[in-house]
Amino acid sequence: MTASLRFLGGAQTVTGSKYLFTLNEKKILIDCGLFQGLKELRLKNWDRFPIDPSTIDAILLTHAHIDHSGYIPRLVKEGFRGQIFCTPATANLCHVMLLDTAHLQEEEAEWLNKRKLSKHTPALPLYSTEDVQKTLPLFTPQKIHQTFDVIPGVQVTFLGAGHILGAVQVILEFQGKKLAFSGDLGRPIDNLFPAPETLPDVDYLILESTYGDRQHEVSKPKDDLCKIVLDTIEKKGVVIIPAFTVGRTQTLMHFLSLLRKEGRLPSIPFYINSPMATSATHIFCKYPEMHKLSLQDCNRWSQDFEYVKSVDESKVLNEKKGPMVIIAGSGMMTGGRILHHLKAFAPDPKNTIILTGFQALGTRGRTLMDGAREIKVHGQMLPVNAKVQMLENLSAHADSAEILNWLSLAPRNFKKVFLTHGEPSSIESLKQKIFEKFHISCEAPHQDQEFSLDEA
Repeated sequence: MTASLRFLGGAQTVTGSKYLFTLNEKKILIDCGLFQGLKELRLKNWDRFPIDPSTIDAILLTHAHIDHSGYIPRLVKEGFRGQIFCTPATANLCHVMLLDTAHLQEEEAEWLNKRKLSKHTPALPLYSTEDVQKTLPLFTPQKIHQTFDVIPGVQVTFLGAGHILGAVQVILEFQGKKLAFSGDLGRPIDNLFPAPETLPDVDYLILESTYGDRQHEVSKPKDDLCKIVLDTIEKKGVVIIPAFTVGRTQTLMHFLSLLRKEGRLPSIPFYINSPMATSATHIFCKYPEMHKLSLQDCNRWSQDFEYVKSVDESKVLNEKKGPMVIIAGSGMMTGGRILHHLKAFAPDPKNTIILTGFQALGTRGRTLMDGAREIKVHGQMLPVNAKVQMLENLSAHADSAEILNWLSLAPRNFKKVFLTHGEPSSIESLKQKIFEKFHISCEAPHQDQEFSLDEA
């Protein structure tokens, strides 16, 4: 019996995670994400899939973020009919996030067709809402720590990864060997989630390296957020926070709610302008066993925040005056309602834009983080006179020191370690650190590279 692992995404980049495990003729895909960020990466989403999707027997999903789950409906559109195994929380979140992603793609295609801005006639979405509806019944939720069969001869166990609601490490057992996927590892000390669980004794490890070349700032993000909001209130300005709808938005809500409760922020309006974030927040409160917050904490959110539902309500926000805080998707400003708020508020120096997490190359967030004073929005250059600030130490990813500490707790009897989900500099840096600390040589796979897992 032969086993192999092929890297179809997440190789030398932080996006598009897809790993194909093959055992004889059986195929399992671990994660199935969209490529995001740079145009050359986004165009890969339109490439013909390297294998016939109908030959894939199952998908194992580490978590719901779109760079790990967002390609699944396209795979279904092209013939995949297997089961999708993940935690119940991940299944709930994917229901919301995949529908939202399809809707955004349909809206963009319609906008391009209306203005005749596409090279294609007509412009089409990568997948439709209908494709997502066909995908949702394939989700087969499994509990953490409960071993289950995926195909004959392959068993899987999920372990907690921290990071976001429902996120897991995947431990795949076959032929007496164990293959582990870290997924996206959370922080050992996090405001919302428990630390990633310790890795068991495994033969092969696929390890993320998003922050493999750096350590997070030592800071108090809640206090930093308070100061930024108070400074903007003093100018009667508007605080715009592009935020990832799952995890980051709930962390920000927790901070703002606590700051109001502590009397450190006045009772100005707090808006959540993202239907997906609103749904994700409700899902968050359904799974108290998977995070640190109390029922009282969750209930306070409904009192402290106004959830913006319709497009018309969103437009009205752009006519309002500060002080107020608006949290909207997307976190890297690649789309969503945040773009309309940028057009309304970015040109005014009274206002503040707060970046709250990793900003991939090629995104508007990265452009602003690198100091640009104008960005392209809806085909036009937009001046950015608002103050741009980065809220440090809010990442949901372990940094290099935290990854090394997580590894130090594991048995480390690896036949091979593969570093993925990082930019080349991050991968190379983490590779060196792991060798120096543990004398373990790591592989840094390239796109479409395949490795045999048949070592004794």
